[in-house]
Amino acid sequence: MKLNITICDDENVEVEYLTKLVQDWADIRKVDITIKAFSSAEAFLFSYETDKSVDILLLDIQMKQLDGVGLAKQLRASGEQMQIIFITGFPEFIAEGYDVSALHYLMKPVSEDKLYEVLDKAVELLSKQENIIITETADRQTKLNFKDIMYAEAFAHKTTIYTTTGDADAKLYISDLEDMLDDTFCRIHRSYIVNIQYINQITKTEVVLDNGTKIPLSRRRYNDVNKMFIYFHKK
Repeated sequence: MKLNITICDDENVEVEYLTKLVQDWADIRKVDITIKAFSSAEAFLFSYETDKSVDILLLDIQMKQLDGVGLAKQLRASGEQMQIIFITGFPEFIAEGYDVSALHYLMKPVSEDKLYEVLDKAVELLSKQENIIITETADRQTKLNFKDIMYAEAFAHKTTIYTTTGDADAKLYISDLEDMLDDTFCRIHRSYIVNIQYINQITKTEVVLDNGTKIPLSRRRYNDVNKMFIYFHKK
């Protein structure tokens, strides 16, 4: 899964400027991102109803009709935990947004160095959020939600994580990944970790996932895996 960054500002020039800065930051940091832009809070909310994949929101405070602070309050009231970075041309408006847990406030014109610093902080915080991990390879970082991970397979110097949206290679041992994950995951083999919610069938020698993938099951782990599977589906 990519890191999804959204820019919401009613000034086209500002949107273009921020988009370039964000993309430059991503290229330098080797972060895999998708950028979306909206010219109003209303347009953002309309899209957000069907696609809530927003990790970082660069949000202009002053917009027509629903302003940035009003939008942020709606998002927080519904429990959304995205990292919000306010953008404003007037320092007197900064105080209005303290109760929506904004990560930072940037003054227009936005400084490249300051934006990079704040985006770095946002990625750090996202990696610490419950049920999210940031995997790092030689050329990119990728955000993965636990619920999207089906299973992971260990190789010599990396672990490949298979998700509902694609595969991601991580520069870590499978035992380190196991420590990061929660109790919906189980180690079924020295080379495999599986998300219990995607298991469809268990035999003495393998587990079969909902998509038909067959993964070897260690005989000595069979009882523990079977108990977890039964417990998970009785909840």
